[in-house]
Amino acid sequence: MFRALLVEKNEEGKTSASVQELDDSRLPDGNVTVAVEYSGLNYKDGLCVGPGGGLVRNYPHVPGIDLAGTVEASDDARYSVGDKVVLTGWRVGEAHWGGYAQKARVNGDWLVPLPDGLSTRQAMAVGTAGFTAMLAVMALEDHGLKPGQGPVLVTGAAGGVGSVATAVLANLGYEVAAVTGRPEAGEYLTSLGATQIVPREDLNETTKRPLERETWSGCVDAVGGDMLARVLGQMNYGASVAAVGLAGGAGLPATVIPFLLRGVNLLGIDSVMQPFENRVRAWGRVVSDLPLDKLEAMIQPATLNDLPDLGRAILKGQVKGRVVVDLNG
Repeated sequence: MFRALLVEKNEEGKTSASVQELDDSRLPDGNVTVAVEYSGLNYKDGLCVGPGGGLVRNYPHVPGIDLAGTVEASDDARYSVGDKVVLTGWRVGEAHWGGYAQKARVNGDWLVPLPDGLSTRQAMAVGTAGFTAMLAVMALEDHGLKPGQGPVLVTGAAGGVGSVATAVLANLGYEVAAVTGRPEAGEYLTSLGATQIVPREDLNETTKRPLERETWSGCVDAVGGDMLARVLGQMNYGASVAAVGLAGGAGLPATVIPFLLRGVNLLGIDSVMQPFENRVRAWGRVVSDLPLDKLEAMIQPATLNDLPDLGRAILKGQVKGRVVVDLNG
């Protein structure tokens, strides 16, 4: 038997989430069984713990798009009993049962060995959010971003992706301008290394001008929508924006002028289907470039029982930093 957060749907189509004891026979198909030690909380998790957001295919369902733990059984030659592993993406927690359970059975192709220098708790403090942030920083660097070129903007900076992006960029020597709609988050963002706090209202309205003053040497954008459109017109010549989220909407009310007259690049960042080699590269960069003391400052501890309330809170933008779920807590 193992404990899990089970989301069920009734005949009226309404979902409810509760912590239940499940038998191993309930586990889905897979060739590696993991004793899950920690998971995390991401925006997608909020959707899946609640009404599903169109992500969940079948009920009852165990959400949790992240997990880290110890291999308990394996038919995959790459992983042995006792190995520490991490899983993010691959639609686990959406189409496949995920990390909000003390056990998970998954495809070995979806796993990555726990990087040296990280505990399973720290890996889930990073989680999908931090992994995505690292992919974004890598993409900006691959497109020419270097320290000393001017401030790098991070939107939604107090959230999970934004917090890690801010800490990593600051540690690498970049000047970080952090956008937030929560004035009380300013001290937190400064502690992560932000040198400038930009109020959300300065950027969340579109303008009829396709170009504004060149201001930012790069951007990690977790918001999308009107803010992304506005930011594109403020990028330096040849600069890039790494788009990682849509908290402000999926639309993009912009023109092509920034691309044509300033050579701005809009880089799409997908963390779900990343190939193994790039996953290993990104996790290696997390170990080398994310200060663990800064990571610790982001952590909000939680248990399975806390997840229904936290799932609602993250959808409202009310979660700061990284929620780390202790499956044995």
